[in-house]
Amino acid sequence: MANSSVKRLLLIVTGSHLRAEEVDRPLAYYLRNEIERYLETLDDAGGLQVRVVSDLRWLHDEVFQEMPTISLGGHGVNLLAHRWLEELPFSMDVNNQYFVQMDPDLTEPKVSIWGKDNPTTQLAVLAFVNRFLPRFIECCFLETSDPVDLEDFD
Repeated sequence: MANSSVKRLLLIVTGSHLRAEEVDRPLAYYLRNEIERYLETLDDAGGLQVRVVSDLRWLHDEVFQEMPTISLGGHGVNLLAHRWLEELPFSMDVNNQYFVQMDPDLTEPKVSIWGKDNPTTQLAVLAFVNRFLPRFIECCFLETSDPVDLEDFD
C-alpha cells in the first residue's frame, strides 16, 4: 500500500519576524490557494503539494533547500529573501516598488516575491500569479527532487 504522506512539495517561505507573520503569512496562504487552483486545471498535478513554512525552518532543514521554493516578503523580514537578494536576478521591477526575482530561464525553481511594503507585496504576488505562475509550475515538475514523507516534518 502506498504511503499517502509521501508527496512532492512546493514551499512558500515567509519570514519569522512578527510583521511578516502578521501580513506576509496570510498573503502566503492566498498564494497557496492560487497555486492549488491552478494545479486543479492541469491533467496531472504530479502529486505536488504546497506548504507554507517559515524562513528559519527552511534555512535549517537542508532537504527543504532542494525543493521548489517561493520566498514571500522583503529582505528586512524574511531571511531567505535577504539571502536571495544578491543571488537571484530581477525578472520584474515595477517602479522600484515591487519585485519578482527569479532566473528568467527558470533553470531552478526559486523565486522571491516582495514589495516595499505590504500593499506593494500584494501587487507583486498578483503579478507573479498572472505572469509567471504557469512557467514556474512547469519548472517545478521538471525538478528532480525526490518525494518526501510529510510525517518527517511534523
